[in-house]
Amino acid sequence: MSDSDSKRDLMAIDDVSDELAGLIDWGIDFKHGSDINYDFKPLDGMSIGSIYEKPSTRTRVSFEVGVSKLGGQPLTLLSNDIQLGKSESIADTAAVLSRYLDGITYRCFRHDDAEELAKHATVPVINALSDLHHPCQAAADLMTIAEHGESVNGHIAWVGDGNNVFHDLLLAGVALGHDVSYATPAGFEPDESVMSRARSIAADTGSSISGSNDPVETVSGAGVIYTDIFVSMGEEHVEGKFDAFRGFQVNEELVSHADPDYLFMHCLPAHRGEEVTDAVIDSPNSVVFDQAENRMWAQMSLLTYLCNEAAWHTYRDLG
Repeated sequence: MSDSDSKRDLMAIDDVSDELAGLIDWGIDFKHGSDINYDFKPLDGMSIGSIYEKPSTRTRVSFEVGVSKLGGQPLTLLSNDIQLGKSESIADTAAVLSRYLDGITYRCFRHDDAEELAKHATVPVINALSDLHHPCQAAADLMTIAEHGESVNGHIAWVGDGNNVFHDLLLAGVALGHDVSYATPAGFEPDESVMSRARSIAADTGSSISGSNDPVETVSGAGVIYTDIFVSMGEEHVEGKFDAFRGFQVNEELVSHADPDYLFMHCLPAHRGEEVTDAVIDSPNSVVFDQAENRMWAQMSLLTYLCNEAAWHTYRDLG
């Protein structure tokens, strides 16, 4: 098991902002690597437990397959399978699971719960999605942009809710030197504490951040256009939220203001006909399925880095 004095957790993508470029390059190298990948098993003998409070397609499959490819044993724990937060505290669950596992991923509703689990676990904990952050998605997003880097001319434009996906896209984007612009309806702006962290990172990298309530202004000249569903899982009770997003659909008229070679991105699942039209998501500019695949490769880099950093460096040196 990991040494609790040196173990690292991933709660938000800026936890690894200094290493992010290397983590993404590692994922790209491994994805397109040589036969050495078949023999490189940095998680051999390790068990990685993944806790799910929310249903998942991409997160569950990408972690299970990714851990297996790295030689580890994936263990999926659904909310009804364990006593987390019910008859057992998060702290006690963290202590118990740390005795069995070499790493934990946690897809949860409340970010505070992810922080609590990480605080009391003695093995690395990865936030696989919370209401405030989605770092694994951001790692995959920036990996996808890097793979298409030669054709990206312009800033990253976000259109929609200032939500968890945008928070980490912003933090990752400015960490890697991208300019980021966003358009949200009034009242749905990103979290101010996240914005403060992003501005601090941008000041170091020379990136710019701009926000408005006008999607056309935001996407004008963009090299990347990114959106997400307007009403996230667990927010169905928020009255009138969907109505606030009228005029924010990413459609052919809106994307006509971007660079002609723009990339269209979406973390999926998409509600076609709501936040995006079929014509856009199925267009040659769309890289949404590259993003989905890259969840696995980016997470494999993160898992190796957090659970066996020496092996991560060894493979990077070989590459």
